Amino acid sequence: MEFDFRLLIVLLPIIAAGGWAVFNIGALAIQQVQKFLNKEN
Repeated sequence: MEFDFRLLIVLLPIIAAGGWAVFNIGALAIQQVQKFLNKEN
């Protein structure tokens, strides 16, 4: 079975966008948690 590179070309931007969104949301979530923890102290 030969790998179809067209599938990779289609999926790569979707995976990149998803990863970028997760990275940004994760960074914002960490900032929010740190602010919350700083208020507690």
